[in-house]
Amino acid sequence: MKTIFLALGMIATASFAQSPAAAAKPVVADKVLILEVTVPAPISAVWQAFTTSQGLSTWLTPGAVVDLREGGEWTAHFPRGSTGGGTILSFVPEKELVLSALAPDKFPTVRATRTRARFQFEAKGDSTIVRLTQTGWKEGDEWVKAYEYLTVGNAQLLATLHHRFASGPIDWTK
Repeated sequence: MKTIFLALGMIATASFAQSPAAAAKPVVADKVLILEVTVPAPISAVWQAFTTSQGLSTWLTPGAVVDLREGGEWTAHFPRGSTGGGTILSFVPEKELVLSALAPDKFPTVRATRTRARFQFEAKGDSTIVRLTQTGWKEGDEWVKAYEYLTVGNAQLLATLHHRFASGPIDWTK
């Protein structure tokens, strides 16, 4: 009797191992890029610096354009012709800004597909915590390289925002 059960178990195992479902790749959860900085300024000042063309131009690039509305642009036009940023999906004043984010030109597939960048703003005394959560990453070599690049690039973005309030606006004429 034990032999019959063992044989049935082996047949079932062999059948399962050869089924299409068993051969499928396991689903890999999306990567999530999370970065955070504490900015030495009140939330209203940080929000203004992040969500207006004039404010963004004080720390990111003199060619910044912000059209704060659903479907509006949040774009940095850099002096060498590249652009960064994205399209505004939603926002809650002084709480959250969500973008359909553009990757740099050197990642054309990622740029065309886009990721979702969610910036959250949280008051903490006289400072503001700014948290970026970027989702929508896919698999593939270009996606891996873009994730690695933007991990560094977005950390620099937040560090530059911090620097703007720690040391003052950037003088782009220098």
